[in-house]
Amino acid sequence: MSRPTIAQALREGAARIQAAHKAYADAGSSPGLDTQLLLSKATGRSRSGLFAWSDRVLDEAEEAEFEQLLARRVAGEPVAHLVGSREFWSLPLVVSPATLIPRPDTECLVEQALALGLSSSARVLDLGTGSGAIALALATEQRGWDITATDSSEEALRLARINCLNLNLTRVRLCQSDWFDGIGDERFDLIVSNPPYIAVDDPHLRQGDLRYEPGSALVSGHDGLADLRRIIAESPQHLDSGGWLLLEHGYDQAEAVANLLQKQGYTSIGLRRDYGGQPRVTQGQWVMQSPVTRSCDQAGKS
Repeated sequence: MSRPTIAQALREGAARIQAAHKAYADAGSSPGLDTQLLLSKATGRSRSGLFAWSDRVLDEAEEAEFEQLLARRVAGEPVAHLVGSREFWSLPLVVSPATLIPRPDTECLVEQALALGLSSSARVLDLGTGSGAIALALATEQRGWDITATDSSEEALRLARINCLNLNLTRVRLCQSDWFDGIGDERFDLIVSNPPYIAVDDPHLRQGDLRYEPGSALVSGHDGLADLRRIIAESPQHLDSGGWLLLEHGYDQAEAVANLLQKQGYTSIGLRRDYGGQPRVTQGQWVMQSPVTRSCDQAGKS
């Protein structure tokens, strides 16, 4: 049996992935794109190179590697894990099963942070950085920002460090911390976070790429709000007056997050929708209240 050309491999691979993932919206990106990324990995050619050399016949080693990668994708493994990278904010990031795969909708949080109009020397904290996606995107756009990125996972921080080095963004400070526990008394102009926000019994955990991602980065209590509650409750101790808190959350959690922010004393609470039109990022501003003082006359009255 003759080996396939690049064009044949792309066509047949996409058909196999499409057939395996009937509800493909829950399984990743698209069959065509997935196949291009897998074949690019197997051949060492760029995606544009695949189309430029579409009549080229795969050699034996390329065909074998592509078949192996394709079989794993058909079984449900995320493309990002198979090729070892994912693009976020046009940045090529190394990824692994130790962290969440960066998703396009999280770019909405980056956009909102940049739209706040903070000073060119703002101090920023990224809680639960994972692969470093949010912190590195912000560092790319704002070279003067002093950015600290934290995660409780040593493996996640190792991955974030690799991405910092690969992108020559070593000025981003990485710190192991369970949310604010390792931050001390530091204060910031902006705190951003894409924390776990899926309920423990959510059926989506058994679908698509989520099956292969770390549960600790996905699940947050019975209602998905446990980590959001903690961040909102503890964040005022780490924000300068006028500072902002930006949180990514589930599409059905916007009202609950806004209520938590309001009860904590945040003002200027606002919502940002993702690229699919779903509520995705909620922000609040922390303004310190001056202590109430009484006049001399008031103090003298019983």
